[in-house]
Amino acid sequence: MEQRGCGAWRERRQWVVFMVALVLFWSGASAQIRYSTSEELKEGTVVGNIANDLGIELSTLKDRGFRIVSGSTEPLFQINRNDGILYVNRKIDREEVCERSSVCLINLKTVLENPLEIHYVAVEVVDVNDHSPSFPDKEKRLEISESALPGARFQLQAARDSDSGQFSVQQYKLSDNDHFRIEVKDRGEDRKIPFLILLKQLDREVTKKHVLLFAAMDGGKPVRSGTSEIKIEVLDVNDNSPTFTKDVYSVRLSENVPIGATVIQVNATDLDEGANGEVRYSFGNEVDRKVRELFILDSITGEITVKGVIDYEENNKYEIDIQASDQGLAPLTTDKSVIVKIVDVNDNAPEIEATSFSNAIPEDSKPGTTVALISVNDLDSGLNGKVICSVLEDLPFKLMSSLQDNMYSVITKSPLDREKQSEYDITIVAKDEGQPSLSSVKTISVVVSDVNDNSPEFSLSPYTFYVIENNDPGGSVFSVSASDRDINENALISYNILRESGEQNKWASFLNINSENGNILALKSFDFERLKTFQFQVVATDSGTPSQSRNVTVNVFILDQNDNAPGILYPVSANGSAEGVEEIPRNVNAGHLVTKVRAYDADIGYNGWLLFSLQEVTDHSLFALDRYTGQIRTLRSFTETDEAEHKLVILVKDNGNVSLSAKATVIINVVDPKEAFAASDVKSSVKEEEENSVTFYLIITLGSVSTLFLISIIVLIVMQCSKPTDYSSTYLQDTNNDGTLCHSIQYRSGDKQYMLVGPRMSIGSTIVPGSNGNTLVIPNHKRRASIEVRS
Repeated sequence: MEQRGCGAWRERRQWVVFMVALVLFWSGASAQIRYSTSEELKEGTVVGNIANDLGIELSTLKDRGFRIVSGSTEPLFQINRNDGILYVNRKIDREEVCERSSVCLINLKTVLENPLEIHYVAVEVVDVNDHSPSFPDKEKRLEISESALPGARFQLQAARDSDSGQFSVQQYKLSDNDHFRIEVKDRGEDRKIPFLILLKQLDREVTKKHVLLFAAMDGGKPVRSGTSEIKIEVLDVNDNSPTFTKDVYSVRLSENVPIGATVIQVNATDLDEGANGEVRYSFGNEVDRKVRELFILDSITGEITVKGVIDYEENNKYEIDIQASDQGLAPLTTDKSVIVKIVDVNDNAPEIEATSFSNAIPEDSKPGTTVALISVNDLDSGLNGKVICSVLEDLPFKLMSSLQDNMYSVITKSPLDREKQSEYDITIVAKDEGQPSLSSVKTISVVVSDVNDNSPEFSLSPYTFYVIENNDPGGSVFSVSASDRDINENALISYNILRESGEQNKWASFLNINSENGNILALKSFDFERLKTFQFQVVATDSGTPSQSRNVTVNVFILDQNDNAPGILYPVSANGSAEGVEEIPRNVNAGHLVTKVRAYDADIGYNGWLLFSLQEVTDHSLFALDRYTGQIRTLRSFTETDEAEHKLVILVKDNGNVSLSAKATVIINVVDPKEAFAASDVKSSVKEEEENSVTFYLIITLGSVSTLFLISIIVLIVMQCSKPTDYSSTYLQDTNNDGTLCHSIQYRSGDKQYMLVGPRMSIGSTIVPGSNGNTLVIPNHKRRASIEVRS
């Protein structure tokens, strides 16, 4: 006997050791770190230092994005990235978080990036005694027959305490009496069912009613309690309770069975007769609301049928208390439990949880870079809960399974280019192996961040601008614009003018550029008569690291303005004034050339086209002035009555929008033929000197214009040789036989040819709108090497 007792003791000890080892192993597998904290603590209360416990350097917490992975609701705990301390984020109500659970364990998943690390932390929320026991009813009425024998049991409504463990209901007490006592049946999980036990038989003739005070107390310090009043009415006679035909009722039921399906039928009999032997069935007092919503019990037949949707994932087993009672005046009842085991079917699609560890991934990331972590869960069991994941479309991403079940990493499988596609929607499909198979889809968005791999691009190359002379110094004359296919700082462009030494870039010193918008300002006023065209380069540089830049050539053409008044070349007196004296014989015929007024204008086009008119004349019938050539001729022969001296004031003006003019005065003396011949010898020498003076001024003017022409031709040849462009320009200068200088400039831009002309224009030429009358568009005739404008 002793050996057999020792052997049994050893077996029990080995079993206890095995269970303890199993619990310790399960705790180590379910979490790396475990903390404990009480409920109802203030926000910010420290739970533990995760960084110290895991051996993580505090300086790396922020850079590695140390955080708790949580769902859509506000998390109960948070991590301070500065010191790695886990603290309470919001007030915890254990009864809300872990309803009626003996151990309230909250599992947290913490994540570190670069490299990716996942740590599991379990926090046990310890209950505090903040609730008192309470009964569903403050007053309980019982009817007990006087024939009830000592030991009869009457189930009472149990008190409820939202707290758990030692703070739940621990004991019941009954007020002092001679007939009853309380017996408690412990069903585990804080379920203590009180029964009223009859100590000695009742005598209705002595006492018809018994009033007892029923108290429930928890195990806190101080103790909290709740009371209910039990009123017992003593009935007569019915002394047999119903008896169930089976000791155990158990059934297997598939989830999702149709409503109305029969689960099981219970049966009880009563040896009494009449109403005392008529049995009715009902759910026990301890059957909770959820079970009553799922099942319905026929009170007459005892058949249990399905009322709601049965879900294996919600609960895989139900224990239903059935109470059979007779219909006697003092009904007798018998309790029996029905065990319903739920069989799983494949009715749950996999659930995909995607946690992105990077708001954006650089476009120069190497293949194999981790983008996100995917976890998959299926509430079904067996093959119904085994899941296979894949990426739906052909994208530069793929799934890689991890060591942990149902965990996947989304990584890049090929290079990325943000300029081609800046964002990807990765569709992940999770499919279980049930029959029939169920699947679910999750789409995560991955943003590709920019890398400075594109240079700025100008909208035109080269730029060609036309600037009217006499512009305001410091004002904007034109602008350039560049764009960059990158974004943000990599696309933030600044402009500057390339200022290199050399003849080609010397005019760039008279320009300035707004570095932000590319507006180019002229620091000085341009003069067409000194400068007709020049070239410089603008550099556009982005703000990336390292920066990218690009150059563009800017060709500038200066357009003429009417800013020069006509100059009188002849007549010019010795003191420099525009006055002269002419003598003609009285016997000249009509049409005789008296003299010719010569003038010039430094402007071109209409601005340099001069017209002559008589502003003042002694006799309009004697002289006429050619408005284009400035020739003064006689209209008729002189008579004896005509005066001998005539004064003509000639007005010379150009054809600019705002016309400028000059005046010349010619005194004509009419003499006899003999005096004219004598005077001609005297004046020939003077005449020769004056003409020499006029010729000298004309040579200076032509020389200046020719020099500007040659310089312009040389500059254009250098420009053409250095970089081919689609424009050409030719400068022509000529002296009109009429004594008026004629200026013309030809150039080509794109498919149009332009000419700036002097006083006469060819037939077929067209004035370009907005050119102030200075620019002509020359028709592009076939097989013509050059286009001339002739007077």
